[in-house]
Amino acid sequence: MRLRVSRPAATVPDVCLLVVAWQSVEHWPLVVGANRDEWLDRPATAVTVLRESGPRILGGRDERAGGTWLAVNEHGVVCGLTNRPVAGGPDPTRRSRGRLPLVAAETRTAEEAAEALTAEVASGSYNPAWLLVGDRRSLHHLAVHPDGPAEVERLAPGLHVLENAALGDPSPKVDHVRAALARAAAAGTPLWEALPVLLRDHSVIEAPDGVHRFADGRERRTATLAPCVHTDGYGTRSSALVRVGEDPGALPELLVADGPPCTAPYDDGRRLWAAGEA
Repeated sequence: MRLRVSRPAATVPDVCLLVVAWQSVEHWPLVVGANRDEWLDRPATAVTVLRESGPRILGGRDERAGGTWLAVNEHGVVCGLTNRPVAGGPDPTRRSRGRLPLVAAETRTAEEAAEALTAEVASGSYNPAWLLVGDRRSLHHLAVHPDGPAEVERLAPGLHVLENAALGDPSPKVDHVRAALARAAAAGTPLWEALPVLLRDHSVIEAPDGVHRFADGRERRTATLAPCVHTDGYGTRSSALVRVGEDPGALPELLVADGPPCTAPYDDGRRLWAAGEA
């Protein structure tokens, strides 16, 4: 039986997962795995051409608000977003945070993207979010607050895991992801092969009432702590794998599952780099 998640008006259970390996995989400076979780009845396209040229941008599209949760451009800039939960849900009078990955992907480098995002957040009123934006040369974390400037941090090489909590905050979901990938690495499994296995994983932390309580008082349904989420009316809607190679002239590789990756296959999205594809 699947867990039922109620949906009060104007609220969502803000759950997504971003796994980013930067400068830690031979020949692939940037490797990204992402699951997008959302209400099942919210219209969305798993992957499409978000901008035709200057630069060409691929990613998912929220057909209701028009933004995206993950965007990658022809230069190898990749930006992913997770929502920051707020009491009462997102403020409908603020700009859609789904626009932010598009702002990042309009640039040629991740460093330029971090600067563009900082300026964009300063000039507009956005609902809070966390973002990771990287390329072959750098990786940055941005915390977007309801008011005030964004906090920007340049990250060191290694594995970075972001869910709907501040980067580095205690999280059983993040702990599970790190442990699973560490076991895969110890077994000699390349990250590109380990990520699809992880992203379709339904493992959860058991709790008598199905609720995990954090030390700071926050509560989450245990079903939303699995990498691949399934509840009544809500869950993992799509999944994506992106990797950017060392050659600055090579286009990023992109695999996308149009549905939960436990049932939907990963299809090669590289054809979308070609003009005329959509």
